[in-house]
Amino acid sequence: MSRARRHTVPLLVLAALAQGGSAAAVDDAARAREVRFQAIYRELVETDTSLSNGSCTLAAQRMAARLLEAGYAKADVRVVVPPGFPLQGNLVARIPGTDAKRPAILLLAHLDVVEAKAADWKRDPFKLMEEGGYIHARGAVDDKAMAASFVDAFIRYREEAFRPARTLKLALTCGEETDSVFNGVQYLLANEPDALAAGFAVNEGGSGRLDGHGRPVSFGVQVGEKIYQDFTLAATSPGGHSARPTDDNAIGRLAAAVVRIDGYRFPVNMTAATQAFFRRSATQYDGQTARDLAAIGSATADAFAFARVAAADPLWNAFLRTTCIATLISGGHAENAQPQHAEANVNCRIMPGESVEAVRSRLVEVVADPKIDITLADAPGPQPAAPPLDARIMQPVEAIVADMWPGVPVIPSLSSGATDGRFLNAAGIPTYGISGVFRDPDGNGVHGLDERIRVTSLHDARVFLYRLVKAYAGE
Repeated sequence: MSRARRHTVPLLVLAALAQGGSAAAVDDAARAREVRFQAIYRELVETDTSLSNGSCTLAAQRMAARLLEAGYAKADVRVVVPPGFPLQGNLVARIPGTDAKRPAILLLAHLDVVEAKAADWKRDPFKLMEEGGYIHARGAVDDKAMAASFVDAFIRYREEAFRPARTLKLALTCGEETDSVFNGVQYLLANEPDALAAGFAVNEGGSGRLDGHGRPVSFGVQVGEKIYQDFTLAATSPGGHSARPTDDNAIGRLAAAVVRIDGYRFPVNMTAATQAFFRRSATQYDGQTARDLAAIGSATADAFAFARVAAADPLWNAFLRTTCIATLISGGHAENAQPQHAEANVNCRIMPGESVEAVRSRLVEVVADPKIDITLADAPGPQPAAPPLDARIMQPVEAIVADMWPGVPVIPSLSSGATDGRFLNAAGIPTYGISGVFRDPDGNGVHGLDERIRVTSLHDARVFLYRLVKAYAGE
């Protein structure tokens, strides 16, 4: 039995006994709910929602059927299928709050999954397989664990006749993994903004960390994310015969520019969340590392401490500053000719609050070659600031974590990747990544081969999210 269930079932037992019920009956009810959740989760995981072969619409319809069967009115449960995208349907549902003056809470998870080539997997990626204490399947973590937990919570709230003070809104959307084709959050914001309007949102992104023995080490809360932007560096020259080289070599100039960028470090520019990350992480280390992390977290670090921390872990470096690296390079047109054109793609992950144009201007300064053009490889996406590190968000998390996983610290962080939270933050809806899922050190195969989740982590996350949403909503 998971630690989460050890903490929650006794509370239910005491409540039932106080009302003349039996502990056995409560245990049976808890087991029945768990079996139902497993069925919801299996149905969702085994519904292929990849872009190439799957259907988010089918997944949304199946989850809607679960909510309608639980007694929700059709007016409060809808599948929104965008014109021209028949397979990219989205589920939106709501539980009206009793206090209209208090802003709603949005629960967001995405239905779509990354492609999975079955021939490369050890098991069928779209058949749920439990083995060795793990559940294996594409989407087992990203993001169907959270989506199934939210559906399960909505059903439980209905059974309990829970009347939240704040309106609860649920959005299970499509296209988070392939937003260049379609994105459900962007579509709903543009066409049905009331479906997502909220005082804040709970989204994927934050996760717990396990050690090599499966023991919880820390509980993460994502507070903001970096901005993704590609730049194109292009060098041109007249070219000519390779037997008579000149000083104007497009590949040579481009190579020099790439080397300058590779050796450049953007200034330290932390958010409130990343500073808190270093402060709270310091207790998990000792020696110089602990002192450096604590100094960064308390804003007393010197340049040497920043350099040591940046060198110790690429993720720590990413939390300290904007980063840019060359990821693709091409040039030339013949083996025996001086190149006429060469270009490189430079991928940047920009700290919240910094503009894309400011980063481009800095790259121009670093390259220091007016013959090299530096342009945006694609139009910039949203550039929102990080949401506030709000005690009203963090305190309920900390209280429930302390109860379910005593002694495990809650550590806020910034995502160096990207989620649909960037669209919500840009729309003025502060969005926090709080999945409740604990991951192994290797990341559990998310976006890769043989994605998996520990059975205990799945069920603990379900209980955690049920309790957290209830705490946020009030009664």
